Amino acid sequence: MQNSSVQSSKLLRLVILALLGSISLVLFFLNFPLPALPAYLKIDFSEVPALMASLIFSPIAGVIVIAIKNLLYLAVSGAGDPIGVFANFLAGVMFVVPVSIIYHKFNKGVKSVVTGLLTGTVIMALGMSLLNYFFLLPAYSWFMGWEMTPEVMWVSVIAGVLPFNVIKGIIVGILFVLIFIKMRSWIEQKQTKAV
Repeated sequence: MQNSSVQSSKLLRLVILALLGSISLVLFFLNFPLPALPAYLKIDFSEVPALMASLIFSPIAGVIVIAIKNLLYLAVSGAGDPIGVFANFLAGVMFVVPVSIIYHKFNKGVKSVVTGLLTGTVIMALGMSLLNYFFLLPAYSWFMGWEMTPEVMWVSVIAGVLPFNVIKGIIVGILFVLIFIKMRSWIEQKQTKAV
C-alpha cells in the first residue's frame, strides 16, 4: 500500500513539473526588449514557475522545469536557434538553483528568498558573461557565419549581456518576492504534501 502511495506521489510530482514547464513556455513567449540594449536580449518571466518548483520540491525540480520549457520551445520553434536555447537553459539554472539551495538550507522565509535571488542574479550575470565571451558568442559566429573579433565579443558582453542579466535578475526577483509573499502558505502546504 505504501509503495502505491509513493508511486502516486512521484506521478503527481511529474504532473506538477510538466504543468509548470508548460506555464513557463507560455511566459517565455510573453517577452519584451529593454531600451538601450540589443533587441535580441528580451526579458521574460519564465523562471517564475521554475523558482516555484524549486521551492516546493528541490533545486533539481527547478532544473527539470527549465529543461521542459526549453525542450518544448525547441519542439515548437523547430530548433532554429539551438545555441540560444542552450544559453537560456544555462541562465535559468544559474538563476534558480542558488535561490533553492539558500531557501532549503536556511530559514524558509522571505529573507532567504531575497538572498537567494540576489545570489542567483550575480551568478547568472557573471556566469553568462563568461560563457558568452568564451563559448556562446564564438559558437554563434561560427553557426551564423559571422566575423566576430574578441573586441566585438567583449563589447557585446560588457554593454549587452552583463547589464541585461543584472536587470533581468532584479525584475524577475522583485516579481517573485511579491508572488512568494502572497503564496507562502500555499508553498509551505505543498511542501508538507511533497515529503
